[in-house]
Amino acid sequence: FEIVYKNKQMEAGSTKQLVRDGLFSLKTEVKMENRKMWFSVTFLCTLGMQQVLAAENVKGDRPNIVFILADDLGWTDLGVMGSDYYETPNIDRLAAEGLLFDNAYAAAANSAPSRACMMTGMYTPRHGVYTVSPPDRGDRRLRKLIPIANTDDVRADFVTMAEALRQQGYRCGHIGKWHLGDDADGTGPLSQGFIWNVGGNRAGSPYSYFYPYCLPDKSKCHLGLEKGTPGEYLTDRLTDEAVSFIKSHKDAPFFLHLSHHAVHTALQAPASVVDKYKNKPVGKYHTNPVYAAMIEKLDDGVGKICRAIQEMGIEENTIIIFYSDNGGSEPVTDNYPLHGGKGTPYEGGSRVPLVIKWPGKIPAGTRTSVPVIGVDFYPTFVHLAKGETSGNPDGRDIFEVVKNKETERDLFWHFPAYLESYLNGGKDFRARPYSSIRSGDWKLIYNYEDKSMELYNLKEDLGETRNMAGLNPQKKEELYNKLMKWIDDTHAPVPTEPNPYYQGIK
Repeated sequence: FEIVYKNKQMEAGSTKQLVRDGLFSLKTEVKMENRKMWFSVTFLCTLGMQQVLAAENVKGDRPNIVFILADDLGWTDLGVMGSDYYETPNIDRLAAEGLLFDNAYAAAANSAPSRACMMTGMYTPRHGVYTVSPPDRGDRRLRKLIPIANTDDVRADFVTMAEALRQQGYRCGHIGKWHLGDDADGTGPLSQGFIWNVGGNRAGSPYSYFYPYCLPDKSKCHLGLEKGTPGEYLTDRLTDEAVSFIKSHKDAPFFLHLSHHAVHTALQAPASVVDKYKNKPVGKYHTNPVYAAMIEKLDDGVGKICRAIQEMGIEENTIIIFYSDNGGSEPVTDNYPLHGGKGTPYEGGSRVPLVIKWPGKIPAGTRTSVPVIGVDFYPTFVHLAKGETSGNPDGRDIFEVVKNKETERDLFWHFPAYLESYLNGGKDFRARPYSSIRSGDWKLIYNYEDKSMELYNLKEDLGETRNMAGLNPQKKEELYNKLMKWIDDTHAPVPTEPNPYYQGIK
């Protein structure tokens, strides 16, 4: 049992994760000397050894799951999605060998809430992470309402996808950006079902992409990655850590959550790769050579992981997912033909690239227009592991949705906060408080400040240039009623309190 205990990679004396796994039932976290610690482990052994062995050693037909998450990668930032400047041959090959989605969405238009939705399988009203704090960003004189208070971390009492997979015997590893808490506070990866954590903490972005990942004056560094090789590139480092995890766990079902910081700012990449793009003709919409180099390094990592999986002989029983946490950040990249970018209520903020490869299960070269969303990964992964998801009511199994061609499915977003613009010195907003719904080809955005509505037909107007709210009142009313019912069903808090500092400036 000593091996099983050490593989959990927990602080000595911490019983919290073992309680979650249902192996024994201490109600408090106890700090013990070595002798007492091993007494506790012996006690655990007598209660749960058969359960542990059954879970850890039976692989069956459950696939390994490799989830590669990019940060701020736009819908058209891949070659396969139409970029004429950025180069992504490995991700393009992944799409050619698997399933490519045209209508994949993040469940929120910026990082922390999107990741919270993925980890819990729940929309934002259920976990309370609405934005990257604080919720009252931007000039207070321009905010008409008091926003809803934001929760920064995923609470420890939620059962994350990693915890659900561990219950089915999966070894779960997190590498890279977490942005949902710290292990020291009981909300980091090791506290939320993962047995392996490299670099995952509350940080939303690195201070530098080069080791030691610090500000130039070394005053702030990226905690969790203290050791490294001088000059190493963060994306490469995280890829190498991912390969190491796969090699260490290839003989049992595993879940790898490789959460890259790329291509989030700061914009930094190896000079040789940047020079390549400086010497290349720019594209019609994509023109940034540093950003292009960051994408190439991200793509290199995908290729390295795919090759490692092949070399280890586990390709046939490994599902690989490539996804982005939200839309591309303006003005770093251009999300054309979509309107808006990261943080906005429009398609450019939440429509993202998604590729899934599963040899022998998904026909190569498949493409689908069926809408899916970030809350769907939780039930998809748990179903692959032969588990149950009764406690997570929002997501759907992606494979069932695609198989049944559920193109009329309703998707929802709720953002009761403010997010300042990158432009005009922050004197405008990427988003004011809103809720929105996509239903079939139609999308409705409800704005809480003035109770106005925007209605778009995405099939006919992908760029959301024509507001149809006044021209199709019947469809507007239909989607509004659906959205308000969802608001009631999820007990979503809505902002109504006037802001006393508001000066009526728009």
